[in-house]
Amino acid sequence: MKLFPIIAICLSVASLQATAQKRVTSGSFNTLLEVMLKHNVREITVPEVSTRKNAVFLDAREKKEYDVSHIKNAIYVGYDNFNLTTVKNVAKWAEIIVYCSIGKRSEQITQKLEKAGYTNVSNLYGGIFEWVNQGNEVVDVNNKRTNKVHAYGRFWGRWLDKGEKVYN
Repeated sequence: MKLFPIIAICLSVASLQATAQKRVTSGSFNTLLEVMLKHNVREITVPEVSTRKNAVFLDAREKKEYDVSHIKNAIYVGYDNFNLTTVKNVAKWAEIIVYCSIGKRSEQITQKLEKAGYTNVSNLYGGIFEWVNQGNEVVDVNNKRTNKVHAYGRFWGRWLDKGEKVYN
């Protein structure tokens, strides 16, 4: 009996399981994410987040996006003007989940945090769009629950299936 075909089958099954674990609401959205993201940082799915009770959420979108809505208790860190001083009070060992609209900008912020010595950082796969698409709550700048989500732009907004899209 040759081991190579068995090993190849096992690797294929493992690859399919890893892809299935990342599945998001829409198959086409998942396809976009597989292409857009570099997958060079640890990723966490929305269902996996529910098991993380003490995680620190960092919002890597721009301030106007954060002000429309964000994950409750998330710390605004931005993207264009990201600076490590915004996370100076977060322990280097703390569990950190970084998100943006779909995960592209937050992937880059996750890399910066890792380079700065943060050891337990993950990028939220599908970002706030997937968070809302899976029925999770967001709050506005006054910490009140809202259905509004900044959709970044018309092209990107099509991946937001739930919530009220805001573009300005």
